[in-house]
Amino acid sequence: MTILALKLLLAPMLVVASSLVGRRWGPRLAGIVVVLPIVAGPILLIVYLDHGSHFAAQAARAATLGVVPLALFALVFAYLSRHRGWLFTLITAWVTVLLADLVLALFSVPAGIALALAVLALHGAGLLLRRFDAPAPERVAAPWWDLPARAVATGTLVLLITGLAASLGPTVTGVLAPFPIALSVVCAFVLAQQGHGAVIALLRGIVPGLDGFALFCFLVAVTIEPLGAAAAFSLATGAAVLFAASLAALKARRAE
Repeated sequence: MTILALKLLLAPMLVVASSLVGRRWGPRLAGIVVVLPIVAGPILLIVYLDHGSHFAAQAARAATLGVVPLALFALVFAYLSRHRGWLFTLITAWVTVLLADLVLALFSVPAGIALALAVLALHGAGLLLRRFDAPAPERVAAPWWDLPARAVATGTLVLLITGLAASLGPTVTGVLAPFPIALSVVCAFVLAQQGHGAVIALLRGIVPGLDGFALFCFLVAVTIEPLGAAAAFSLATGAAVLFAASLAALKARRAE
């Protein structure tokens, strides 16, 4: 019950935090905040508590490979956001991710190879995103209900995904763990309120940060059995946070 409460509270809090960061420092830094493993982390922890270290290691390995569809999500959302509304764009990107997840669930690869594939996919997506035109974002005042709506939408999606993934086994559960929950909420709201240009800027900030997300899943996969859950999750979370902080500092220096 405690883990479930944390999952439902922390994911909405992350989305709200990334939204506030975006308003203060722009969509690129908001993208770095939203890729921290605040959703996949609790899912993998619950898997460990329910099924043990071996099951959790398999799920984390599959989650590392499951980062690959996030690159597809970014590209599909960026492309469709040019001429389509947020709902059509989001649903199409979701379908793309789910189809890719189902295909990847058919394969079992070592955690190191999964990490390499994830990094290659993310860097390829990053290169393609730089080719998209990025018009100046539209500046609109957010309504009073904006942040509460983002939090509620995130919590609802967390419940839906975890409910569907709970009984699917370690591979499918792991592949679904990185499903773009918080990312979907942030992208949809940015597109609806600020337009295509802001979406491109956001995704250009998000995709590099997903390397740290993949690193989190990889470290859990390779350390949870030899080191135990406490050490594995502490090490993986610390690495992800350090990566995000380093990336944020680098972008801040470039912006000076």
